Amino acid sequence: MINGNEAINIGLAASRGEAVLLLNADCLLGDGFLAAARPRLDEAGVGSVAPKLLRAASIEPLEGLDAIDAAGMVVDRRRKNTLVGHGRPALAYDRTGEAFGADGAAALYRRETLDECSVDTEVLDEDFERWASDVDLAWRARVLGWRSVYEPGAVAYHVRYYSPSTRAQMPERDRRMQFRNRYLMIAKNDTPAAIARDLPRLALYEAGAFAYALAFERHLLGGYREAARLMGGALRRRRPLQARRRERAASAAPLGLEVRP
Repeated sequence: MINGNEAINIGLAASRGEAVLLLNADCLLGDGFLAAARPRLDEAGVGSVAPKLLRAASIEPLEGLDAIDAAGMVVDRRRKNTLVGHGRPALAYDRTGEAFGADGAAALYRRETLDECSVDTEVLDEDFERWASDVDLAWRARVLGWRSVYEPGAVAYHVRYYSPSTRAQMPERDRRMQFRNRYLMIAKNDTPAAIARDLPRLALYEAGAFAYALAFERHLLGGYREAARLMGGALRRRRPLQARRRERAASAAPLGLEVRP
């Protein structure tokens, strides 16, 4: 049986067009979504568009909630990713701005960006299976110098399965997968200089994460073992990506960048 990322990669390989919309089955586009989002890809250097995702209890029928699901995503200097604006009122985040990347529930990508981010024909890393693969793709695009813009005029509704507000109800395997995939992202996308700059806060975060897992979620400790098992594949994928980064002399990925309310 193929995993979710393998299925998406097959679909991407068979698709055509200069723009590609990645859309989850639990997401519904609002009126005028593409009319608002598509023109942003014509701007120089823009590789993806992050829409305003609003939370929903259901999409068939649509039962929207007065809360933002995501106004893009951010990877902070601890290398921890999170949803920007999650849980804030729906009318917040009404101004466009630069985002670190687009959440995978609904993300509009330039085809050229996806092609350049692919490694061994994989756009989404199949070792990730599903969780955080959108963050990894956004980070790769940043490594190669592509920007992402948040467009609040493009609205979609999303029934969030895994989020800061639902994590406690998630199966242990999913939480462990999210835990381990963070290390694979770092191995693929980070640089020694950036790690050295942030080493104190990284070391503090890692110590806290280990202590938390030991005390409260011991199943997460298996994520270290899983990350070690998959690390060879991450390092193999890293080599061509970092070679492209050096060729372009791209700036460091803007860790901590997020849209303001």
